[in-house]
Amino acid sequence: MFELFSQVPAAWVALAGFVGLLVGSFLNVVIHRLPIMLERQWREQCSEYAAQAGAAADEASAHATTQVAGPYNLVVPRSACPACKAPITAWQNIPVLSWLWLRGRCASCKAPISARYPLVELASALLSATVAWHFGFGWSAVAALGLTWALIALAGIDLDTQLLPDAITLPMLWAGLVASLFVDPGAASSLPVGPTASIAGAALGYLSLWSVYHVFRLATGKEGMGHGDFKLLAALGAWLGARMLLPIVLMSALAGAVVGITLILAGRHRRGVPMPFGPFLAAAGWLAMMWGPQWVEAYLGLYGRR
Repeated sequence: MFELFSQVPAAWVALAGFVGLLVGSFLNVVIHRLPIMLERQWREQCSEYAAQAGAAADEASAHATTQVAGPYNLVVPRSACPACKAPITAWQNIPVLSWLWLRGRCASCKAPISARYPLVELASALLSATVAWHFGFGWSAVAALGLTWALIALAGIDLDTQLLPDAITLPMLWAGLVASLFVDPGAASSLPVGPTASIAGAALGYLSLWSVYHVFRLATGKEGMGHGDFKLLAALGAWLGARMLLPIVLMSALAGAVVGITLILAGRHRRGVPMPFGPFLAAAGWLAMMWGPQWVEAYLGLYGRR
């Protein structure tokens, strides 16, 4: 089987795209449920710390219980329609096809189903196939697929809640640092990078945005970004190395500025209202993972440097 994927790249690309489609369905669950799981944990912790408040703590605990009754994680309870609570059957949960077959509506109550679900699945499939085509069959491609899926989940969660959960960013960071220990110095692949580049990338990635955050806060009295952005850039630095940080920051800042100004001019976003930065970091990080080394080499080549 491994020989087939090595000798027939199209088979490897097709497999990666198919697996990406299935993973995309799971990523929809992560995007929806992980913030609720975190909120539930926070409410439980607040209830414990504020037990002496009596009625207020009881009210908060009751609210959390009412909001999500019983066990709640990425597996339990079974997926259901948010409107009528009807369970979603297996045939209604086929990536993309079920949404098209149901015409974007619940089979029971006909409530609309967001187009984001098939879009996440399609994005996961297309990006996964692109990763397989670019890296070929091997461990670098497997690592790139994992990063791709994590970045999709983080972008979706940040768009919804302006949160970048530690449950995703910190494992990404540590996985990059650990993976760097197993890099073959003579390997041509740029993913993951070696230990020195990985450690430098993680440290500089975190400290760069941390410094920008504190300078902005001291100058304006406002918080310009969340701490999750520091951790996400640190995780990207751990996988891609320190020299990819500047292209990532420049691309994400430029894209964020263009999108923000466009939305403000179109009346879709109010000036002064925070806008999530994580999706731009995730997109820039993915592009840097795919073609960043070639861009850097081409830029340095203009000045006779390598």
